[in-house]
Amino acid sequence: MSVRPVRPDDVPAVVALVRELAEYEKAVHEVRLTEEQLTVALFGDRPALFGHVAEIEGEVVGIALWFLNFSTWRGSHGVYLEDLYVQPQHRGRGLGKELLRTLAEVCVERGYSRLEWSVLDWNTPSIDFYKAAGAVPMDEWTVFRLTDDALTGFAQDRRTR
Repeated sequence: MSVRPVRPDDVPAVVALVRELAEYEKAVHEVRLTEEQLTVALFGDRPALFGHVAEIEGEVVGIALWFLNFSTWRGSHGVYLEDLYVQPQHRGRGLGKELLRTLAEVCVERGYSRLEWSVLDWNTPSIDFYKAAGAVPMDEWTVFRLTDDALTGFAQDRRTR
């Protein structure tokens, strides 16, 4: 059992795990990620995404995909954890905890002020796991998102007046 930074040869396994996560979250129909897109995001000229994998006996069984954000209130970068996932048959071995702890170490080592993420409100096992790690829910905050037609329409709205 080990956690390490993602490598280019991990990309197919990481894409497959993203799809598994989406299935678990009942949103697989929203996944459009390709191996090429992930490769560019992680290893292109200007990587915008970073990642770690958990592996058992050389097999990638868990992922943590993250990117930098910035807190204007704290005046420093932080890490936004986009995806944390360990295959169900490998849970309970501490892999998720090690992935999360690795990101906490990245924050501490680099002077980042926070590690944050979103979790579906029905995902009680994950919520309990995060609370056990010392994380606190941001109950007064609501996530908003523009995608697809709404994003395109809003961007073009100024031009059509």
